[in-house]
Amino acid sequence: METVLARPEAGEFARLTDPYRRELLVHCYRMLGSVHDAEDLVQETYLRAWRAFDRFEGRSSLRTWLYRIATHACLRALENRGRRPMPSGLGGPSGDPEGALEAPPREVTWLQPIPDALLSADPAQIATSREGTRLAFAAALQHLPARQRAVLILRDVLGWRASEVAELLDTSTAAVNSALQRARAQLEQAGLAEDTLVEPSDPERRELLDRFVAAFENGDAAALTRILRDDAVLEMPPFTAWFAGRDAIARFMASQGFAACGGAPMIPTAANGQPALASYERHGDGVRRAHGIHVLTLTDSGIARIRTFLDTSLFATFGLPSSVPDAGRARTGLLTRV
Repeated sequence: METVLARPEAGEFARLTDPYRRELLVHCYRMLGSVHDAEDLVQETYLRAWRAFDRFEGRSSLRTWLYRIATHACLRALENRGRRPMPSGLGGPSGDPEGALEAPPREVTWLQPIPDALLSADPAQIATSREGTRLAFAAALQHLPARQRAVLILRDVLGWRASEVAELLDTSTAAVNSALQRARAQLEQAGLAEDTLVEPSDPERRELLDRFVAAFENGDAAALTRILRDDAVLEMPPFTAWFAGRDAIARFMASQGFAACGGAPMIPTAANGQPALASYERHGDGVRRAHGIHVLTLTDSGIARIRTFLDTSLFATFGLPSSVPDAGRARTGLLTRV
């Protein structure tokens, strides 16, 4: 006979369900490509779970039941939303690094990074699950239809059995296997080469970050050039322009990239299992205000990708100050936390 659970008190419900909140947030982020939307959908998931708890029959685990609610909430949310691209997913690289940037298109909703602090409380766990959290993977997922996206995440990232995914999505195991095959093929076409790059050792990583910060804070395009790979890429959503190759990136930074916030201190953070740095823009009043979050892809041969998210609403999500004194700050030992 099936067991139907009575709705618990709020405190008991929180005790039972809170252990899954962080992983559900990451699941919703993978589905939606937005940390802000993911937070909203997790809130919706918990509200729905609270209201329906007295109908939870215990045929699956509580974790599976919560994933079911969260996944269907994400699928509903995606029905009326377009994909969240990166600039490189919309067209080829810009040919004139010294040219003026076109105004950002208002109709595009961009992919967002997610702070490592929201991924897991354990840095070692973030490191071991890096392939499922990197921005390259999050961007590639945006190429998939919503249900294929759900299938691939549940099967390949979370390791669920096909029968479990079929039950969650109210479909057949054959349909799940077919969707997974199509999703894998489409991801292969989209390209995930970045995930196969060889990462630097810890000392090399710290040196690369130190040199990047020094080049940025000094507005030194030549120094930046020396730590970029030949095939490095710079993207700056919400601008559609992006630059491929270290020379193009250096020319852009020298002509206009450093103008807004070169010479300013940078604050270290981490996003999607990757090192990141926050930059601040001079406003002429003795204060520098939030400018962008730079997420870096590091390899043993240099920096392969710089993704600069010029979305100041992300600063609060990352626990970063919205402004810093223009006088700067001491950097000693700062990057050991990245």
